[in-house]
Amino acid sequence: MAFAGLFAAGAYAQDPTPQQQDIQNDKKDVRQDKKDLAKDRVDRNADQRDINKDKRDLSKDRADRNADQRDINHDRRDLNKDRVDRKADQRDINHDKRDLARDDAKYGANSSEAKADRKDLRADRTDRNKDQRDINHDKTDLTKDRADRNADQRDINHDKKDLAKDRKDRNKDQKDINKDKRDLHKDRKDLRKDRKGR
Repeated sequence: MAFAGLFAAGAYAQDPTPQQQDIQNDKKDVRQDKKDLAKDRVDRNADQRDINKDKRDLSKDRADRNADQRDINHDRRDLNKDRVDRKADQRDINHDKRDLARDDAKYGANSSEAKADRKDLRADRTDRNKDQRDINHDKTDLTKDRADRNADQRDINHDKKDLAKDRKDRNKDQKDINKDKRDLHKDRKDLRKDRKGR
């Protein structure tokens, strides 16, 4: 009889009542909710760090783009000034050619007037060629600055996309956190009810 009692007690201990089973399940749910909540908070914080980094990158890329745009504007002004100078030099060359032709005809090819005209013509051609080199240099700078600006604009667009994606991820993680909190609250409430035997 004693043996049968021990056997019955052992069987009773191994087979939990439905109330004990509910309590164990609720405790398990609470533990899982806490794990989910912790994981979602880690994810949200990582997303927030990504957002902050994307904002810094975006700000830096905008500053770079604006600096490149200022360089472009500066190069355009230089290019326009050099073109004006080159045109003035070309007008001087044309004027010097007319003077030289007139002085050659009037005083002869070896006259001091003709020699002075040739010297002026060489100086004006030198100035014009220098202005043309400046124009070519400014065009190269302008092309490079435009390429830099366009690359910076592409970086800005990429950063905006990253920022939007990271914000979306963060918001989703925050929703998950809120859901996990509700689940945790509900599971704790269930656990309290099961402990009270209701």
